[in-house]
Amino acid sequence: MSEVLTALSPQWESGVATTLEGLRGVSVTRRCADVAELLSVADAGVGDTAVVSSDLRGLDLAVVDRLRADGIHVVGVHPADDEAAERRLRQLTISVTLPVDAAADRWQQALEEGAFTTDALEAALAPLTGEGESRPGDPGADVAGEPVDDDTTGAAGWRPAGSPESDHVAADGEPRSGDGDAGALLGSGTDRPRDGGPGRAPVIAVWGPTGAPGRTTVATTLAAELAGRGVQTLLVDADTYGGCVAQALGLLDEAPGIAAACRAADQGLLDLPALSRIAPQVVPGLRVLTGLPKAERWPEVRAATLERVLELSRSLVRVVVVDCGFCLEDDEELSYDTVAPRRNEATLTSLAASDLVVAVGGADPVALQRFVRGLQELGTVPSGSPVAVVNRVRSSAVGSRPESRIADSLQRFAGLGSVRFVPDDPATLDGALLAGRSVVEHAPDSPVRRAVADLATGLLPWTASGERRQRRERRRRGSRLGRRSSAAVEA
Repeated sequence: MSEVLTALSPQWESGVATTLEGLRGVSVTRRCADVAELLSVADAGVGDTAVVSSDLRGLDLAVVDRLRADGIHVVGVHPADDEAAERRLRQLTISVTLPVDAAADRWQQALEEGAFTTDALEAALAPLTGEGESRPGDPGADVAGEPVDDDTTGAAGWRPAGSPESDHVAADGEPRSGDGDAGALLGSGTDRPRDGGPGRAPVIAVWGPTGAPGRTTVATTLAAELAGRGVQTLLVDADTYGGCVAQALGLLDEAPGIAAACRAADQGLLDLPALSRIAPQVVPGLRVLTGLPKAERWPEVRAATLERVLELSRSLVRVVVVDCGFCLEDDEELSYDTVAPRRNEATLTSLAASDLVVAVGGADPVALQRFVRGLQELGTVPSGSPVAVVNRVRSSAVGSRPESRIADSLQRFAGLGSVRFVPDDPATLDGALLAGRSVVEHAPDSPVRRAVADLATGLLPWTASGERRQRRERRRRGSRLGRRSSAAVEA
């Protein structure tokens, strides 16, 4: 017996309830007047299916996500021949929809399909929530370790059952493959583009402990490096404590892109064209979703909406780079209301959705201590495979042969067998920040840029061909400039 809850606008409520009550094995348990009543009944454990109408006031992505958290599958109802209403329901991740005048057999099929969808979602969630499960990407794992199977890469390894199939369509209208890999670190994809890249765009989360170790510098340089190789890249500023990607790249932040995208996702209005408008292209191949200008606006970035934004971003570009906040504390246990927004859910959601995590630490003794403790804390939350990067490496902070000393310390105290280093170059970084440009644009031959280029190749080996093309182009430009200078001197 299927126990159905209805929450419909007045013009559809009577007719739909009559149709449902005439179905075999279906009982209408409660006819709710509004979203508040629907959520309260669902929280009480009543019913297993919710039938909602597209014009129900207050229906948004957070409501759908909360219903699913209560184990209730959602069926959407829309006026006949109203494509806009049906599209909104699907953008709210309601995959089972039908018109209000549908025949009884279609209703029967829709309810059965909804039950199957929920069972599939619970099966996908089981390995992520099971007790004693090992988390992929332990901080002690070597960067060049064994390939990680997509089914064990945390929340990024599965797709919510309610997500519409249109999310797999790229901005140019070409379909994308549902699964894939990101080089040797992300397993083996079956359907790969001609350039050897992943069929499903990877999400790279750039995280680091407190103390400004250089998360934004690494994130912006990495995203600009990938874009310079001809890889369509989206840079997302998800740091709700002190996001500064807009300032680092000389962009206006009066209208934060991350808040606008999450707001559109919550209302079921976010699709690929909308996301492409909210995340404009600032340099060829690089789109940016700017962050919050004030930390007090953090409640605007909710977990369900940010997860929807990141999932849709995979279809817009080839690689998504997320600049995360530092704090990993899950303060839900400290809250009297378990459905209230959490201060750090933007960071935790970004890490859970990631395929790879670039863990950035500083090179001085205090920063290294924070880095070791931060890596231990990172090991307790769902996230992608971590790659350790020590930033601002200099002998004045740790003594001679700084790379060797730091590597030995991290091997001893954190069990890291492989660490990447970014040298300290304050003049280059200050100049890039003053110019409002990335290091790749401002100083393409700087040691910082070369170190991040090596990091990009290690993370995504399939982008190496773009790096070689870029290097040849720089040599050709240098050769042309040299010939012009010689001709000017002779003249």
